[in-house]
Amino acid sequence: MAGNRHSELLLPMVRELLAEAGLSLGQLDGIAYGQGPGSFTGLRIGCGLAQGLALGADLPVVGVVTLEAMAWQAGGDQVIVCLDARMHEVYYAAYRRLGDGLETVLRPCVCKPEAVPVPEGDCWQAGGSGFAAYPEVLTARLRTQIQGIVPELWPHARAVAELALPRFMAGDARPADLAEPYYVRDKVALTTRERREATR
Repeated sequence: MAGNRHSELLLPMVRELLAEAGLSLGQLDGIAYGQGPGSFTGLRIGCGLAQGLALGADLPVVGVVTLEAMAWQAGGDQVIVCLDARMHEVYYAAYRRLGDGLETVLRPCVCKPEAVPVPEGDCWQAGGSGFAAYPEVLTARLRTQIQGIVPELWPHARAVAELALPRFMAGDARPADLAEPYYVRDKVALTTRERREATR
């Protein structure tokens, strides 16, 4: 695990990846990045790195929603994704596969596990760390909708790239200076009182 060393590890990893592919940064057509939701620090680092590289090489960028990347790599036709957002909340969304992309059924939101929106229909696949953190609550809430759960589902760079490619080809990329994280929520920590009340 990288711990808090992401910022010092990322650039050497990018250089190594480009060398392995036999490419220079300037030979790329654009840069895709996971824009969130997720860890505030992680999102700022990832977005900042993508923006810095793209500005330096005069490349456009495409930001891909983290939950979309998770749904895409899950491979099912209907996927509910749920990440542990800390503070007794989850990042949550639902998607349906549509050709070379995804249709948003339930937009990304942050909410209490017991209050996640319930999608219509059944035969939904589900995944993400939210199901590991709150298995009983989420399973009870979505019992009639889901047919299988993969708690260890995480966003992967390959899924980000695969979702970004058709957007690049369609001309939907943005100038690097417009790259920004997608936070979903503004509050990043509980107050002392809120932490105390949450343990009662």
